[in-house]
Amino acid sequence: MAQLRDKLLAWYDANARALPWRAPPGSSARTDPYRVWLSEVMLQQTTVPHATPYFLAFIARWPRVEDLAAAADAEVMAAWAGLGYYARARNLLACARAVAERHGGEFPGTVEGLSALPGLGPYTAAAVAAIAFDQPANVVDGNVERVMARLYAVETPLPAAKPELKRLAADTVTSYRTGDWAQALMDLGATVCRPKAPLCERCPISAHCAAYATGRPESYPRRSPKAERPRRHGVAYLLTRGDAVALVRRPPKGLLGGMLALPTGEWRSEPWGEAEAKRAAPVRADWRGAGEIEHVFTHFSLKLTVLRAEAEAEDVIWSPRRDLAALPSVFLKAARMGLSGA
Repeated sequence: MAQLRDKLLAWYDANARALPWRAPPGSSARTDPYRVWLSEVMLQQTTVPHATPYFLAFIARWPRVEDLAAAADAEVMAAWAGLGYYARARNLLACARAVAERHGGEFPGTVEGLSALPGLGPYTAAAVAAIAFDQPANVVDGNVERVMARLYAVETPLPAAKPELKRLAADTVTSYRTGDWAQALMDLGATVCRPKAPLCERCPISAHCAAYATGRPESYPRRSPKAERPRRHGVAYLLTRGDAVALVRRPPKGLLGGMLALPTGEWRSEPWGEAEAKRAAPVRADWRGAGEIEHVFTHFSLKLTVLRAEAEAEDVIWSPRRDLAALPSVFLKAARMGLSGA
């Protein structure tokens, strides 16, 4: 294990990704826990290239956790639009406000203290503790799971293997360079020990890898057969008034909670009939079919029928077409498709 750690840390020193929330490898400078926390929340279910411009925009607009805590919910949700998994944005605000109000703008420096913050789960608490406070925390994301599954040729398929993989990762953690160690494992998984076509010839620890010894490292981690994703059907109403589009704000809790959206009907397992969809419209108007879109969420796929009409309406938010980019991607897709024939 000592040899493995030395090899991987030396590789990280030479090959670490330059990311705007990181300190250089081996740096004695303390990494800002606000930046670490913000980046880790954004990177959940999101790639580094997609999350990076959002991170830079948030830091420019809200450079301190107190600034984010003071922001209006609607402003933060709009700035988050396009990152998906919008519960993360609500948790982001809840955590920022707790840090500002309960801790004077200073993040707790331990896993236990970080875990007590609202909306901050075990993985993020471990990541902030290790990277920002150099605590010997076990940081296990999907990249680290893959490295461990291959390093030890774990036969248990995911997701059942998660506790075993977490235990194996914990055996590699020491009190030496804990933040660099966590990031070295993540970088190895992201750039070398890739899900498909791993670059084993570039791996600094391939000599220690049981999966590499089998000749089929890409077959790890093992995976259970995926269950078929349920399919739902809905209707989106594209109501226009000249150059403006009618939007509504979704309820604060639930999927896409608190976000601006097109008015919609219920999302259900049975398709909507045309007459039924028109009866459920938010206002009486000459509704016409504008097409259909498909969108995939984590746990289900959605087929949205888009109806369009030109009419006045109350209790809606009229938005210029040029501002629709702030909509969640499912509604932006529906709006663009519906407006494309205009």
